[in-house]
Amino acid sequence: MSNIEDYCNKHSKKESTLLSSLKKFTYENEEAPQMISGSLVGNLLMMLIKTSKAKKVLEVGMFTGYSALNMAECLPDDGEVHTCEIMERHINTAKRFFQKSQHNNKISIHKGDACETLEKFKIESFDLIFIDADKTNYIDYYKKCMHLLKSGGIMVLDNMLWGGSVLNPKDEQSITLNKLADIINEDKRNINIMLPVRDGLMICYKI
Repeated sequence: MSNIEDYCNKHSKKESTLLSSLKKFTYENEEAPQMISGSLVGNLLMMLIKTSKAKKVLEVGMFTGYSALNMAECLPDDGEVHTCEIMERHINTAKRFFQKSQHNNKISIHKGDACETLEKFKIESFDLIFIDADKTNYIDYYKKCMHLLKSGGIMVLDNMLWGGSVLNPKDEQSITLNKLADIINEDKRNINIMLPVRDGLMICYKI
């Protein structure tokens, strides 16, 4: 973690004890713990949920459940988080921590291929969508999720800078993300901003 990011974390809302425990478990037991969204992204999602008064949230890519739990904690009592995850190991980890939370009833895990899962949801039924899954399918995720997002809804896509490699894309992931950034920028259905928060966040407001 950079000194700047550490400073930002120290001067931002502190994560709950359960979120802190989940993050610690992830770093101690996962081969790629950096995939966790972390408190800066979590706090931004919280701000977007609070200011937009979102109630129904969709997450594409749950990993160990940090961001899903973070969003559930700040949703109203009748709020919902629908999260997609394909790996059984991550689902089992997330469930263990979700069950310790008083917000567990707000979270629904949809196991399986996210592209197939997204086809099952109702069009224009979500207030906020967070995409943080395999990068090679990001374009497909974006296109499907734009149909699922309500007018006035917000979409957040993580890792859109991919360590800076999008500036000179050569591998499949960075080429896909670079192409998607252009697609989003030219999509008249939304107003968007790219922020250099952690590994790059694209935020879209659907008109």
